[in-house]
Amino acid sequence: MDPRVDGDRTVAPRPLRIGVIGSASADAVIWATAHAVGRALARAEALVVCGGGGGVMAAAAEGACLEGGAVLGLLPGDDPERAADGVSIPIATGLGEARNFLVVRASEAVIAVAGGWGTVNEAALCMKTGLPLVGVRDSLGERFEIERFDDPAAAVARALELATEWRAKRRPRHAARQ
Repeated sequence: MDPRVDGDRTVAPRPLRIGVIGSASADAVIWATAHAVGRALARAEALVVCGGGGGVMAAAAEGACLEGGAVLGLLPGDDPERAADGVSIPIATGLGEARNFLVVRASEAVIAVAGGWGTVNEAALCMKTGLPLVGVRDSLGERFEIERFDDPAAAVARALELATEWRAKRRPRHAARQ
C-alpha cells in the first residue's frame, strides 16, 4: 500500500477491514477453507477482523499470520491471552456474545465460513446495517440472500471489491478536510 498525499501531508493508507465469521469448531474442510481465506486476505494486505477464538476464527488467523498479515481478534472474555494463535491484536471485550456486534461494525465487508447461531447473529447484523456479506461454504441457509462461493480466493476477491465500494461511499465525509 502506498501512502497518499492529503494537501501538504502524507497519510498512511488504512487497510481494508474484512471480517471472517464462522463456526467455533471446524472439520478439515472448513479449517482449510478458512485458512485459505486468511492467507488470501493477508496477501491483499487487508486487516482480518474476527472473534479471536477457535475453529474458523483460528484457521483464518493462522492463515493470515503465515502470510505476514494482521488479525484483530475481538474476544468475548476478559483475557487477551485466550486469543487463538495468529491473532496479532487481541482485544478482550468482556462483552460475551455481544462482541459479535463489534466484529461486524469493525469490518467493511464480511466473509462467512460454515457457522452456527453466532454466525447467524453476525450475518443478520450485516443484513440489517447493509454491510456487504459473502459466503464460502457457509451454513447460513436460504434466508440470507448473499453471494456464495466454493473457492476461498473468489470469496476474498469479491469481499475486497465490496469493501472498497463500501469505503468509497463513506469517504465524502472526509473530503471537506483541509
